[in-house]
Amino acid sequence: MQNRMMNMPVVKQEVIDFMRKGQKQLTGPVGDLQKVANENGVPVIPHETVVFMQFLLGQLKPKNILEIGTAIGFSASLMNEFVGDDGHVTTIDRFDVMIEKAKANFEKQGITDKVTLLEGQAADILPTLEGPYDFIFMDSAKSKYIEFLPDCLRVLKTGGVIMIDDVLQGGTIFQPIEEIHRSQRAIHRKLNELFDRVMASPDLTASLVPLGDGVLLITKDNEKVSL
Repeated sequence: MQNRMMNMPVVKQEVIDFMRKGQKQLTGPVGDLQKVANENGVPVIPHETVVFMQFLLGQLKPKNILEIGTAIGFSASLMNEFVGDDGHVTTIDRFDVMIEKAKANFEKQGITDKVTLLEGQAADILPTLEGPYDFIFMDSAKSKYIEFLPDCLRVLKTGGVIMIDDVLQGGTIFQPIEEIHRSQRAIHRKLNELFDRVMASPDLTASLVPLGDGVLLITKDNEKVSL
C-alpha cells in the first residue's frame, strides 16, 4: 500500500526532485530491487533517505543492526552492505506477503546468512531480544513507534543510533489535532508523544531531518534512559 503522505512533501518539490534524481544512484542487486519497487509502487524508503542512510552507516560502521518493518527487504539489503563480513542484520515483519517477498529477495542476493528475518508482531519479539545493536531502523506502524521505543533503547548500545522513518505525516504532525482527519488522529497523538518524550529526555540526543516523510534520529547517551 502506498504511503499517501509521500505525496505531501515537507520541502520544495524541486529540492526533492534533485535529491531523488541528482544524487548518486544505487547499482547492483540492491539497485535492481529499488528500481522494481519504484516501478511497481511498492513502498520503500525514498532515494533521499537511501543516500542519507548510506552516509550515516558509512560513518557509524555498525556490526549489528536491528530493523522493525522488513517489507520486501530493500532497506535490510541496503544496510547489509555496511555491516562487513562479520556483521549481521536482524529484521522483523508480521505480514505474510511481505515476508515471502523479502525471503525471496534475500535468497536472490545470496545474503540469507547475513540477514535474519523474524516473523511476527514486533511487540512480541522485541522483549525477547538481547542485543546489543549498534543501529536500529524503525519503519513500521507509526502509532507503535512510542511503544517499541523502550525495548529498542534497552537493546541499543550506549552511543548507538535509532533512525525512525515517516514521522512528519506530510507536514501535518504539528497541526492542532482538530484539523486532522479522524482516521489519522491516533497516529498524530502517538507521534507527538514520541517527540515530547524523546526531545525531553536527558539521556538522549535527537535530531529531526526533513527527508521523505520525516526522519527522527536518536542517540543513546547513557546506559539507563529516562523517558
